Amino acid sequence: MDKLSIKNILKFISITEMALSLFFLIPVVVGYIYHENANDFLLFDIFCLVVSTTVFLLLRNHKVDLNIKEGVLAVNLVWILLGFMGAIPLVIYTNISLSSGFFEAISGFTTTGATVYADVESLPKMALMLRSLTHWLGGMGIIVLGVGLFSLINPSGSLTLFKAESTGIATEKITPKIKDTALRLWGVYTVITLLNIVALHLEGMDLFDAINHAFATVSTGGFSTKNASMGYYNSNSLIIWTTTVFMFISGINFLAHLRFFYDDVSGYESEETIWYFKIFVVLSLALSLVHYSFSKDSLYFSLTHGFFTVSSILTTTGFVSVDYEKWGQFAVAIIFIAMLIGGNTGSTAGGIKVVRYIVLFKSLGLEIKKILYPNAIFNIFLNGFKVKPNVLNAIVGFFILFVISNTFLTLYLYARGYDALTSISASIACIGNIGPGFGHVGPVNNYGFFSWYDKIILAVFMIIGRLEFYTVALLFTKSFWKKF
Repeated sequence: MDKLSIKNILKFISITEMALSLFFLIPVVVGYIYHENANDFLLFDIFCLVVSTTVFLLLRNHKVDLNIKEGVLAVNLVWILLGFMGAIPLVIYTNISLSSGFFEAISGFTTTGATVYADVESLPKMALMLRSLTHWLGGMGIIVLGVGLFSLINPSGSLTLFKAESTGIATEKITPKIKDTALRLWGVYTVITLLNIVALHLEGMDLFDAINHAFATVSTGGFSTKNASMGYYNSNSLIIWTTTVFMFISGINFLAHLRFFYDDVSGYESEETIWYFKIFVVLSLALSLVHYSFSKDSLYFSLTHGFFTVSSILTTTGFVSVDYEKWGQFAVAIIFIAMLIGGNTGSTAGGIKVVRYIVLFKSLGLEIKKILYPNAIFNIFLNGFKVKPNVLNAIVGFFILFVISNTFLTLYLYARGYDALTSISASIACIGNIGPGFGHVGPVNNYGFFSWYDKIILAVFMIIGRLEFYTVALLFTKSFWKKF
């Protein structure tokens, strides 16, 4: 790797670390508000800010022009940095190991929501806020935030990084400059978060808890300030329904929300959004009716928690209102389907994404038509536009990488001695950035029982899932490193 590449990457990482250090002042302030000893946290944050600022100042005259290789490497390095920056305060204030702290931080930033803590209510307020803040920053994409800030200083290389982090099939710009799109997306993201906070607080939730749960909801993360997660609020069905709605909204492409602010509802009329809504309603009704048929609970209770659970799992939020493993095997099967789907591209949700299924099934239908009409020429269309062969190839490759990654992680966990259900669901829950699974990682359990190296491996696969495989897979190819 030449000096120019190193300078390009270091300057971007320094800007990202500076931004993160400033955001980390929020939990520090929370600590002082609640009369907690936040001095060590403050010193750590100042240290990170000083280091990142020093690197930036040393490179202030360096003109950055990131190519795709440097962008991909920068993205991966930033996620490792996030893991350690988020882990240190947790290690200091919650008495956990560095591996557990790294797992928790990565789970937060990737919006997975898997936790090692059995008793979150005993944690300091600043630690709870830190966990929720990692969700909120990771939700829209810490790299998109970095792109927005980075472009204010030097616009070169912004599109490269946006493509490396974007969860969509293709980068779509609302405004001419990618930095403006990124910053406006953050604006929409902030507005939705504020609306969620106000709604929860007006419905009776404590302001601190409302802020934390809104951060975790809009980011589709799932960290809660309560041991029972959202089940703590089961006596207030309005809070459950409000969270259901905001999780669903957050699973929609945020570019659609951005268009809505410009009086354009076309984003909500896309094939992906329509199918997302249909899948959500069908699975929610199915789960509700299954539970109602095999329990003594009321229809309203079944609908409330059926819709909540599907919204939570489909959007990969991972909030829990009830122990759905007790709802029977049919219910578990429905929830498993939701785990394998995910939200929309361009949303804060993880998972495979609805649009990939749409294109894949259209491709399968096309292949069947080719058998019946071998001389005919068919094309795949999405929202009226022809799907290019390279896009279809990328989607097929994504599914292959998803299957390979889950197979590897499942076999690893199974070989480590965990039962099949725990191994399979933990793999899907981590790679899909969902959080809770089944078995030992079920809705009322946590990931604290895994060994330190298991947690590191699970955390790495969370990053792989968050970056949607290709960004990490590139690092293991010879061609990627040829010019470095």
